[in-house]
Amino acid sequence: MHSASPHSGPDGYQSGFANEFATEALPGALPVGRNSPQRAPYGLYAEQLSGTAFTAPRAHNRRSWLYRIRPAAVHQPFERMAAEDPGGASPRLVANFAQVPPTPPNQLRWDPLPLPDAPTDFVEGLVTMAGNGSAAAMSGCAIHLYAANRSMHDRFFYSADGELLIVPQAGRLAIATEMGRIDVEPSEIAVIPRGVRFSVALPDASARGYVCENFGALLRLPDLGPIGSNGLANPRDFLTPHAAYEDREGAFELVAKLDGLLWRADIGHSPLDVVAWHGNYAPYKYDLRRFNAIGSISFDHPDPSIFLVLQSPSDTPGVDSLDFVIFPPRWLAGEDTFRPPWFHRNVASEFMGLVHGVYDAKEEGFMPGGASLHNCMAGHGPDAATFERASTMDTSKPQKVADTLAFMFETRTLLRPTRFALEGAQLQARYFECWQGLRKRFDAARR
Repeated sequence: MHSASPHSGPDGYQSGFANEFATEALPGALPVGRNSPQRAPYGLYAEQLSGTAFTAPRAHNRRSWLYRIRPAAVHQPFERMAAEDPGGASPRLVANFAQVPPTPPNQLRWDPLPLPDAPTDFVEGLVTMAGNGSAAAMSGCAIHLYAANRSMHDRFFYSADGELLIVPQAGRLAIATEMGRIDVEPSEIAVIPRGVRFSVALPDASARGYVCENFGALLRLPDLGPIGSNGLANPRDFLTPHAAYEDREGAFELVAKLDGLLWRADIGHSPLDVVAWHGNYAPYKYDLRRFNAIGSISFDHPDPSIFLVLQSPSDTPGVDSLDFVIFPPRWLAGEDTFRPPWFHRNVASEFMGLVHGVYDAKEEGFMPGGASLHNCMAGHGPDAATFERASTMDTSKPQKVADTLAFMFETRTLLRPTRFALEGAQLQARYFECWQGLRKRFDAARR
């Protein structure tokens, strides 16, 4: 790809979150003073990409102007991908969660997806585990896992259903997008906006991880409230790529995801042909190791909302449609306090994943690349071994939770597991046993 020059940001990125960016891969490719001049520089086409309604308030309006070699409309008609085709329309992808099996009230947990035996790229390796709402109604989300062992060759993809929050667990991803390249590794995340076309290469030959496809309001940074002006995720650490373009012609394939189905079209050129762009609707990455965790320095274990990285607001103030929360390395210092996550039942539903290490509420069984789902009002918390250890530890000394990075997709509405999740080989049928060793401790004669 032809990259922007010069690079003004760290590692070729622009810093900031949802700021107005301007970047060009050729000098003077960005028109001056107007968005759609009669004749754009270099013979480029001007195209606006809108991620929100035209009339959305200025603070929430997301759009970018792209100056490209050919408009996005230039391709052959789309055709439905057959179920037998790699990555075709199959029950592995779900976008309407009113159509999945009844949701059991059980606690659920899964082993990691195995890496595929057959050649499988990022799109072919996606499988839906749970979700809510529907892509057609632009409400809710779908939670996918991916496992891939092949780069996308002359194949490009976009989702019209929602923005993609990608959480790598094993293996790096080199994501070439219309608006520039993003390289992510485990402990980083990438967000690809709805409609942005991209291709994924695998520098490490294989990769595995998680994807949350957000159908609703765009992800944003939360307000800090009483925390003040600093803490949690810092806007300057969110990085957006500089313009980079491909001027290639040939036989290419464009795959679109719409209403949970995959469609393919022949396209005679690379769609990653944006020479310059400006705006605030663009892909971005964030290093989770830069998250500034906040915690108690007196007593009691705070709510997990202090670990909020990104949120998708709902129509109810203070209640999000989707939260992305992480549990990074941190110090625990609360005295006379049960330090791991306490036993709890929530009105919200929680889908958890583990990037590396050990989650401090589960010593065994919750593996990197695995997942768990605790739906609305399902009781959960530390396993028996963790409870016993935490109940007798010396809390007069601080404790470092070191080798760990877990995360949670939390939603205000029920997360419905798919048939693949409920019937697949990865489901841990005996997950419930981790709490069965919690013996009766009550003694009315002993205060």
